[in-house]
Amino acid sequence: MEKVLVLLLVALAVVYAVPDPRGIIINLEDGELCLNSAQCKSSCCHRDTGLSLARCAPKARENSECSAKTLYGVYYKCPCERGLSCEGDKSIVGSITNTNFGICHDAGRSRE
Repeated sequence: MEKVLVLLLVALAVVYAVPDPRGIIINLEDGELCLNSAQCKSSCCHRDTGLSLARCAPKARENSECSAKTLYGVYYKCPCERGLSCEGDKSIVGSITNTNFGICHDAGRSRE
């Protein structure tokens, strides 16, 4: 029983000893390696080509190239910032091959 208590205390000490709120696996900053967009603060895990390493990147700004949501969690073009919509071709084949690219437009201006 004593050994279990000591082990528990050591484990708690290690958990609380980490001062940095940024994680190793989640809450990653732009430029850090990622496997899925859920790991990034920006919610965009981006790669340039199929053979390149994916890194967290900022979301696409107005009039920038963008991707709609991906099935895989890794983008060739990041999705748009909040308030913008990605207007372009959207097809089932493009969703599977991750080639549904468009341009970010302000949703409010598009309706005017």
